[in-house]
Amino acid sequence: MHIETLKVFCDLANLRSFSKTAEKHLLSQSAVSQQLAQLEIAYKCQLVNRKKRPIELTSAGQLLYQASKDILERYEQLKSELNTLKSSAGTRINVAAIFSIGMHTLPDYVKKFMVGYPNVNVHVEYFGAARIYEMVLAGDIDIGLVAVPKKDKRLTVYDFESEPLVLACSPRHPLSNDAQLDIHRLQFERFIGFDKDVPTRTWIDSIFERYNIIIQPVMEFDNIETIKRAVEINSGVSILPQTAILQEVAGGTIKAVTFANENFVRPTGIIVRKNKIFGQAGRYFIELLRKKGK
Repeated sequence: MHIETLKVFCDLANLRSFSKTAEKHLLSQSAVSQQLAQLEIAYKCQLVNRKKRPIELTSAGQLLYQASKDILERYEQLKSELNTLKSSAGTRINVAAIFSIGMHTLPDYVKKFMVGYPNVNVHVEYFGAARIYEMVLAGDIDIGLVAVPKKDKRLTVYDFESEPLVLACSPRHPLSNDAQLDIHRLQFERFIGFDKDVPTRTWIDSIFERYNIIIQPVMEFDNIETIKRAVEINSGVSILPQTAILQEVAGGTIKAVTFANENFVRPTGIIVRKNKIFGQAGRYFIELLRKKGK
């Protein structure tokens, strides 16, 4: 039984669509149908009720789905453990971080780590949060760093830094003259935010909802760096982690204004696959991150 066939079957069960499953796996719908037919021939039973829209699993299909999930989870754990053994006794730690953490927060931790383990290579890559979750679960990376971490029974999630959130605006913007700002002053302001699928966007939206704030969205981006560039040219204001705009504030291209209402923060987290085996260096790096570099 091919692992990829089981992955296709599980996605078919979850998405309940041949077309969506084919798109996810870069296959034709015919190829997905053929793989399902191979499973039904192998087990001599019907696994999917094709007459239903959306499609539904039969009782036999439900049994295979549950077993396939267990098999795939154990397979990914095996891959992760083998990767650990292949990495020359843990001389390399693969980390994936969202851009803001990887660029502005993580470097100091890596420097502290290298003092104790100068021969271990901490390889850092930058991805969106969704991709980081996928890579951690697949065993392709060892440690993920994300904002507003979500719970998943397949993951162990540790608290990382709680990043202060501030108003980011151009020095030419009228709000830049305030030492502190009541968040209600943002009512109907031109606002530069994150894309809807970015967890930080949901977090900031919840703050606006709590204070009954209605902003005027003018731009949406998937990363902080692009938002900062738009703020610098005074296209609107934004709410960003203070650590991510230190360089621009020092250079005078962005003004950071704290809020008078409360200390707004963005939680961040460390994610690792449950039951993943780490060498001594990997365990030390996670502990260093959990202790926030102290």
